[in-house]
Amino acid sequence: MTTADTALVEFCDRVLNTMTTADAATFAEVFHPDATNREGIDEPADCRGTGPEAFMATGRWLTTAFSELRWDVHDAVEAGDLVVAHVTMSGRQTGPFVAYDADALPETAFPPTGRRFAVFQTHWFRLVDGKVIEHWANRDDLGMGKQLGWTPPGPRYLARMLLATRRAKAAA
Repeated sequence: MTTADTALVEFCDRVLNTMTTADAATFAEVFHPDATNREGIDEPADCRGTGPEAFMATGRWLTTAFSELRWDVHDAVEAGDLVVAHVTMSGRQTGPFVAYDADALPETAFPPTGRRFAVFQTHWFRLVDGKVIEHWANRDDLGMGKQLGWTPPGPRYLARMLLATRRAKAAA
């Protein structure tokens, strides 16, 4: 790996693992004021905006469900203003994970299982002035769901899911 490759991997590592911090200054260093997250469509309403605040909201959403959350960057490539990282996302589900519909309302809630997961992902970043202005990803959500025991759900877990979903909808 060349020095440039190492720097690119370190940049991607910093961007992704910023999601586990609550430090607004760090988010502002990494994400452009006009940054957009294409993945926000499946997230809570406060994640669907632009700028560091929306990405910080995504971080809060993820860390509410997953402890020990991290991304390990295996490879990163750059083409013009586009950077792509191949990573493993891992953690443990210690809180409910709530998926949202197009109207930003809770759609399905997955109660905590305490299980660990590790799945491959690719993250795509468009950069302006050295900051992320656009993000999208390819994720192995099915693999994560299987590792966490979400799918196929057994009868007991299915009942827990229905109750958790009802609670999430009532709280919204």
